[in-house]
Amino acid sequence: MTPNKILGASMNAVVINKVTKVFNPDKPNQVDALLDVDLTIAPGEFVSLIGPSGCGKSTLLRLIASLIGPTAGDVLVNGKSAAQARLDQDYGMAFQQAGLFDWRSVVKNIELPLELKGWDKAKRRARAHEMLALVKLPEFAGHMPWQLSGGMQQRVAIARALASHPPLLLMDEPFGALDEMTREHMQAELLQICAASNTTVVFVTHSIPEAAYLSDRVVVMSPRPGQITEIVDVDLGSDRDEGTREADAFYDSITAIREALRGIEHAEIRGGVDDR
Repeated sequence: MTPNKILGASMNAVVINKVTKVFNPDKPNQVDALLDVDLTIAPGEFVSLIGPSGCGKSTLLRLIASLIGPTAGDVLVNGKSAAQARLDQDYGMAFQQAGLFDWRSVVKNIELPLELKGWDKAKRRARAHEMLALVKLPEFAGHMPWQLSGGMQQRVAIARALASHPPLLLMDEPFGALDEMTREHMQAELLQICAASNTTVVFVTHSIPEAAYLSDRVVVMSPRPGQITEIVDVDLGSDRDEGTREADAFYDSITAIREALRGIEHAEIRGGVDDR
């Protein structure tokens, strides 16, 4: 996916401006999670967040989703406040666990956000079947979630997240619990789905190869309080497949991301800090 040209704030999918997040301020258990984070994401762009555990990747994702608010700074989504974007349901979310409801069939799980938006039964059923076709599970509409494999459940979760045509998809290690082969398959599926729906993606991961394979840009974050230390551009083209994983450019991207992360480790050592 190739990001569109940025013509102004209203053209950006996400704008994070001088965002700081402190949990439990002025208390003994205060946690300085993020400090002065600036990031702009263009429509159609796939951006991954990577860094050591506890660096604030998931916190930043939740700020974009307005599940929590910033201590300082501003977050805009599609030219409006993150809180308004949440009310307008401008984004979908997918987590490490699929989070499907076991008492609802696959198709009814996908219909759920459409029910909440007030879609009539025929329209939401048609959309759910459209999404099942997109994630290549049309024959499993009537199955229950527990009858599916982990990878299939994740595809259903992605279909549910995309069902209401959100321009933005927020993903927090959605493939972390999968085996390596299923994980690689799901990465390829995700790229195809997002390209077909022209969806902007913000993706949290601990995997360097995953970040390199999926992303247009990889945002490297420091240990707590999380700051952006480097942004690595990934130039692998828009048509990525299994051959991409054998390309020199793929290994070059992995090396660039790894070196950026090693730079953080070296800075910690020089500063006499070890937060591992």
